[in-house]
Amino acid sequence: MMDKTLSIILLSYYSKTKLNVAVERLSEVLSQNEIPFEIIIMDDGSRDESYAIACALEEKYSYVKAYQLSRNYTSHYSVFAGLTLCSGACAAPVADDEQQPYETLVEMYRLWEKGNKVIIPFRNGRDDPYFSRMMSLGFYTVMNRLSDIKFPKYGADTFFIDREVIDILNERIHPIRTTTITEILRLGFSAVFVPYFRPLGVNEKSRWTLKKKINLAKDFFFSSSMFPIALITRLGMFFSAFSIALILFYFFGRLFGSDTEFWSLKKVPGWTSTVIIISFFSGLILFSLGIIAEYIWRIFEEVKGRPGFIIRKKEKK
Repeated sequence: MMDKTLSIILLSYYSKTKLNVAVERLSEVLSQNEIPFEIIIMDDGSRDESYAIACALEEKYSYVKAYQLSRNYTSHYSVFAGLTLCSGACAAPVADDEQQPYETLVEMYRLWEKGNKVIIPFRNGRDDPYFSRMMSLGFYTVMNRLSDIKFPKYGADTFFIDREVIDILNERIHPIRTTTITEILRLGFSAVFVPYFRPLGVNEKSRWTLKKKINLAKDFFFSSSMFPIALITRLGMFFSAFSIALILFYFFGRLFGSDTEFWSLKKVPGWTSTVIIISFFSGLILFSLGIIAEYIWRIFEEVKGRPGFIIRKKEKK
């Protein structure tokens, strides 16, 4: 019989008041819908009793496994770690606060049963403060314009994936300075998008500090966009051409300009040679940086160890 176990990667960080409720709710939702499952609690270096509670849940329930990272790496790295530990035929990370309703797991599981290997739940609305909504909307708008990956309007940071995709992430993707959702969308599997409404947590302070959000935004951007490097290359080419045009302009002005013309340089000794030298070497430096950037781009792609292509597995008949 084909294994149809769903591996839930339950993300834990200072979650001592949430873990018991989260495990009970997940168990209730999945059991009612007859979905076989395991719950892998990934503690992201909490300094409170969260991991001890996770271990107690592991002893209490056979389907719960508890692990802890050596320090706080942030949730995306916890997910990468959880994927290396899960044994199910499919997997999905979930937060401990049910900001993504657990019922969406059932919907995504049914889509997976129909043969979809990548399902992406995305927020089509969120009961967050106006400033937070606008920041999120603005960030993903910029990402979609400058990145080679297309994100939903308000973004997506979780997923539901098949074992084939799990194995690719574990074996061929280096989880360094990147995010899980970026790597999954880059692989090229036809993703199915499932909308949901994200409610605001009840009177709780976000565990994502400003510093973590900035670092996450940088990882999102630089792992999915080559725009900065391409910009350097284009600027180098532009200013190289501009410097050549400027050199020609001043050269002809120096030779053929009369004393009455505004572009004549005959009355300013040394001006022409100074401008030509500065223009030439400025253009040369920027053009050289553009060439170096092209090589850095390719080195950057190579050291990430991403696959050059993906061959789909043949479906067994």
